[in-house]
Amino acid sequence: MTEKPTALDLPMVDPLPAKTQKYFDVCLEKLGMIPNVLQAYAFDADKLNAFVGLYNDVMLADSGLSKLEREMIAVAVSSINKCYYCLTAHGAAVRQLSGDPKLGEMLVMNWRVAPLDARQKAMLEFAELMTVASAKIEEKQRDALRQVGFTDRDIWDIAATAGFFNMSNRIASATDMRPNDDYHAQAR
Repeated sequence: MTEKPTALDLPMVDPLPAKTQKYFDVCLEKLGMIPNVLQAYAFDADKLNAFVGLYNDVMLADSGLSKLEREMIAVAVSSINKCYYCLTAHGAAVRQLSGDPKLGEMLVMNWRVAPLDARQKAMLEFAELMTVASAKIEEKQRDALRQVGFTDRDIWDIAATAGFFNMSNRIASATDMRPNDDYHAQAR
């Protein structure tokens, strides 16, 4: 792998703003790496901050969805979109959070083969429909989520997570963003 996180010639701002450098240092300390997606966005500190802010809101903020459920959505959406970066990075997160390497692999290949409960199946069906034909979503699809216990706020969070990864997948694919090698071996 080259040192560039994407196929584009967009070097990171040098020097990084102090706040960005501190964030990268925290990533290095906690993850043992700086995710390539962050390095890819670091050619423009404002774009990086916008991406990180939205990611943190969608994936880490208080929600009726667990962190694992949000990662499951990320993988299911990324599988449909065939996003190599997100499948690798978020597949590793599913393996780690679930403690089940098989679950991570099943979601990467075809979420329907995974042993999911009714709530998870409804959630991923909704995320899939949003990915392939969002204009076809009607009240019956939202009601299907309510029937398995999701609140309207949860439905918003499912939609926000699926929407975020549809956007991220397209940018990652269009720029040939490559995942850090470390992701491949995590939680196996």
